[in-house]
Amino acid sequence: MLPKEHLRGLLFAHRLRSVAVALTMALVATPAIVSLPAAAAEMPPSFADLAERLLPSVVNISTTQVIQSRDRPEIPQAPPGSPFEDFFREFFDRNAPERSRRATSLGSGFIVDSAGFVVTNNHVIAEADEISVILQDNERYEATVVGRDPKTDLALLKIDAGRDLPALEWGNSSVARVGDWVVAIGNPFGLGGSVTAGIISARQRDINAGPYDNFLQTDASINRGNSGGPLFNLDGQVIGVNTAIFSPTGGSVGIGFSIPSSLAERVVAQLRDFGRTKRGWLGVRIQTVTDEIAESLGLDSARGALVASVTEGGPAQDGKIEAGDVVLSFDNRPIDQMRELPRIVADTEIGGEVDVEVWRRGAMVDLRVTVGELEEDTAVLASVETGAVPEESQTGTIESLGLVLATLNDDLRLEHGVQDDAVGVLVTSIEEGGPAAEKGLRQGDLIMEVSQEEVRTPAQVAAQVAAAQEADRRSVLLLVNRNGELRFVAVRIESG
Repeated sequence: MLPKEHLRGLLFAHRLRSVAVALTMALVATPAIVSLPAAAAEMPPSFADLAERLLPSVVNISTTQVIQSRDRPEIPQAPPGSPFEDFFREFFDRNAPERSRRATSLGSGFIVDSAGFVVTNNHVIAEADEISVILQDNERYEATVVGRDPKTDLALLKIDAGRDLPALEWGNSSVARVGDWVVAIGNPFGLGGSVTAGIISARQRDINAGPYDNFLQTDASINRGNSGGPLFNLDGQVIGVNTAIFSPTGGSVGIGFSIPSSLAERVVAQLRDFGRTKRGWLGVRIQTVTDEIAESLGLDSARGALVASVTEGGPAQDGKIEAGDVVLSFDNRPIDQMRELPRIVADTEIGGEVDVEVWRRGAMVDLRVTVGELEEDTAVLASVETGAVPEESQTGTIESLGLVLATLNDDLRLEHGVQDDAVGVLVTSIEEGGPAAEKGLRQGDLIMEVSQEEVRTPAQVAAQVAAAQEADRRSVLLLVNRNGELRFVAVRIESG
C-alpha cells in the first residue's frame, strides 16, 4: 500500500471519481522497449494495423467490493467529558442496523500467456471481493489472484476461458530512448479498447510511489481506467504498464508514467512461479551523499549510497561492509544516486556472490558479498576555538560546530534517556543558528564518529574537527545516534 501522504497526490486510474489534484496511479512493472530501426522511428502513416493486432490481448478489469456500514441515528448530546458520551455512542453503534453496499471499480490489464494469465495493477484489485476480466468480445470471466506485489503495484490474475487466448510479448525497456513512439491501450473511464499514441518523454522517473520507482514517462493520453494497461513499442511488444498521470484536473495533460518491462517481467514471472516476489537483500540502511558529505569524505563528487548502519548478521556485515562506507558500484553496476542501490540489489540473484566497490577513509576498497533474500516484513565541548579540549575534560565546546558536548556517565544516561549499551559523546547544548543547528542536531543526540573515527570524549571530537580544518575541508562528517536511529550528518565548519 502506498503511504497516505502520497495518496493525496495520486489519483488511481481505475477510480471513477474526480479529485482536484492527482497523479493517476497504476504501478505495474513495464517491459523493456526494443530499439527501433531508423525507418520505423519515423512517424507511421497509421497505427491501425498495430492496434488491430493488439486489441484482442488487452482486457478490462471490473472489481466489486462489499462495504458494511451502519445507519446510526443522531446521538444525544452529553456534556463534554461525561461518561454518558461513551455510553450513548456504544449503545447506538451496537443497536444501529447494519447495511451493505457494493462499490465497483474499473481498470485495465493484458494477457501474457495463452493459458489465461493476466497482468494488472495491484491497486486495481486491492480489497476486491469479486474480480472479473472482460475480453474485447465482451466475454466475462471470473478471475483468481495468482499473486500480488504492492511494492511495485503489480498483480497477476488467472482466468479459465476454455481456449487459448491471444498473448502479448514482453519487450526490452532498457533500450527505450526518449523520443521513441509508443502506443497505449486501455479502459479509460470504462470506455474499453481505447488506443492512444505518443512518445517516450523521459526515463527513470522517481515519483515517490514506492522503493523501486523507475518509471517511463510518456505523453500518450492516459486517463482514469488505464491503470494496468500496456504501453507498446512499434513492434507491438509491451515495454511498460501504464500506472500514473500527473494532472491538476484529473484528466490527461500529457504526463503519464509506466512501470518499465525490465522490472515488470521479472516480478510477473515470480508471481507466477511462487505466488510472491523474491528480492535480493543486502542488510544496510543508506542515505544520500550530499555535496557536503562528499567533500568531508574526500570523494570527488556527490555519488553513491552512504551506509548509515549495517544489519547484524546480514549479508553486508558478512561481506565486511561498514557504516560510513559509500557504495559506488554493486555487481559491476555504478551507483550514481542512492535510490539506485535498492533496485539493483532487489534484482540480483539470491545467493549470488557479487563485487562491491566502496569508498572508505579516502580510498577505494573492493569487497565480495553474497546476496540474501529480503523478507517482506523486514522492512535505511570546552570553550576553545577549534577544539583544543583537554583530554581529561568531561565537557567541552566546539565553537566551530556550535556544539556543547559531554562524556557519557550514568547520570547523563538517566537524564537524557540514553540506553546502557549506547556509546559516543553526548550533545548537551546547541548554539542557535550555528552549523550543527542548521543540520538539525538536537540536545540528547550521541555523536559516535567524526570523520569515520570513533569518539568517546569531547577532546576526541575536537581533535577530528581540527584535523579536518588542517586538511582544508569545509565540513566534517558526524555519525549521530538519535533514539537508536543512526544517520550521517555533514556539518559545516565555521571559521573563527
